[in-house]
Amino acid sequence: MKQLIDVLHSEGLTLVVKSGDGKIYRFTQRGVKDLLMLVSSCRDVLSGALVADKAVGKAAAACMIVGGIHAVHADVMSAPAFSMLTASGITAEYDQLVDHIVNRAGNGWCPMELISRDVDNPMVILQKIKDFLESH
Repeated sequence: MKQLIDVLHSEGLTLVVKSGDGKIYRFTQRGVKDLLMLVSSCRDVLSGALVADKAVGKAAAACMIVGGIHAVHADVMSAPAFSMLTASGITAEYDQLVDHIVNRAGNGWCPMELISRDVDNPMVILQKIKDFLESH
């Protein structure tokens, strides 16, 4: 995991995934777009993977659960994401645990945290993410 965290920070990435076969994938999009793409069309990359991410909220956690990852490290993780990941048997660690992920302006909740706040089913959260992104 340390190698992935080092790659995440040294290369200025937002997400690094080490697939079950050992291949490392690098991503730069903000939010959950890369995770959504992986879980929607490249789920084999996530199955059994190790993940290093800048920020993990409940929506990102849902993508990781549906994708079948093994473990995740986040610079910042929301408490609901941590609970959801660990309840699903995924090893989750973080540098900073927060009540919720904040929006990019820093003045409120991240929209993905809002849409997933009252939902506990990862598949339902995944659909809510897709619906939100299609409408914006």
